[in-house]
Amino acid sequence: MKDFVFYNPTKVYFGPDQLPNLPKEILKYGSKVLLVYGGGSIKRIGLYDKIVKLAKDNNITLFELSGVEPNPMYTTVNKGVDICAKEKIDVLLAVGGGSSIDCAKGIAAAAKDESKDVWQIIKRGKEIDEALPIIAIPTTAATGSETDPMAVISNRDTEEKLLLSGPALYPRAAFENPENSYSLPSFQTACGSVDIFNHVVDKYYIVSGSTFDVVRGLQEAVMMAAVKWAPIAVKEPRNYEARANLQWAASLALDGILDGGTYHQTSCHPMEHQLSAYYDITHGLGLAILMPRWLTYILDDHTAPQIYRLGEKVFGVPSGLDTMQGAKEAIDAVANWCYVTLGLKSSLSALGIDGKHFDEMAKKACGGGYIDGPRKLYPEDVKKIYEMSLQEWQKVPVNS
Repeated sequence: MKDFVFYNPTKVYFGPDQLPNLPKEILKYGSKVLLVYGGGSIKRIGLYDKIVKLAKDNNITLFELSGVEPNPMYTTVNKGVDICAKEKIDVLLAVGGGSSIDCAKGIAAAAKDESKDVWQIIKRGKEIDEALPIIAIPTTAATGSETDPMAVISNRDTEEKLLLSGPALYPRAAFENPENSYSLPSFQTACGSVDIFNHVVDKYYIVSGSTFDVVRGLQEAVMMAAVKWAPIAVKEPRNYEARANLQWAASLALDGILDGGTYHQTSCHPMEHQLSAYYDITHGLGLAILMPRWLTYILDDHTAPQIYRLGEKVFGVPSGLDTMQGAKEAIDAVANWCYVTLGLKSSLSALGIDGKHFDEMAKKACGGGYIDGPRKLYPEDVKKIYEMSLQEWQKVPVNS
């Protein structure tokens, strides 16, 4: 296993009765707050009014940036930067899904940069070590952005979706109330759960050899939670136990605890980022379509034992099978969970996507080189995975 450093400074308040602690966390950094959110959901569920009242009762001044897109645009981020400069904002309060939190992270970084332009910062490719403080209130269980130091920002002009990261982007505090996700549509619940699952699969010990058993066990536990509780949350949106399990699984999936000693970087996420950059599709849906094809593409004698283990531990694939057969059953179990249990579409063609941009998308996904996962993926490999994803899912033939 690799050497590693674990660091996570985010203080998490978990549960339905924690919001009254928000003012004291804000006032550690100042009293001028930029509230960053998307559509009207935080108003419909009453969260917006609770925040406004807490601010008023504690002499906190709120400014607002609303209308953050599902794939947050750099232009929206820069609007927030302008507000920060004009109003001398002390702290950013991101409320909503991962997109709102990512937008706030982009604002926090650019507000401290001479350029005041988040896209210039992203293109520099340097880690962010100075930013305005961020506090997050997630209303979805998906991206884990509430406890990680990363953000993904889109540029529709250049059809790019790129990463911004650095230690200064860890939220100082996160308020995770599973009840805030009660009103989430079933489609978004399903997509968010796939995102949780794939965050872990992307770092899972698929490559045979030395492993860190305690981390692998934690990885499997988080994936099991997503697999078990997602269909319950879809059918029973006000089931607190289901929502709580998904909320905490989302945070654990990306807070760094599951990365210890792993060998590789993510694989599916850079491929999906190009899909949502070009076609603005829901991130979790793109992952659901790509993930079984990626697992199929990397399947060989080297990866089969761990893919089979994934099936045994997480999906209950029977033990004692031929290793390759077990691995194929595991991949089909992943697909069945996405397409049958959660009801998500199984092909890019079903979303109206064809292959005309695949060459350039594949190159961008590889960042000018390759994706360093359990198997290195070069642009020609990524293109093949995109092409595999055009067709409806077919079970991996056991004897192929």
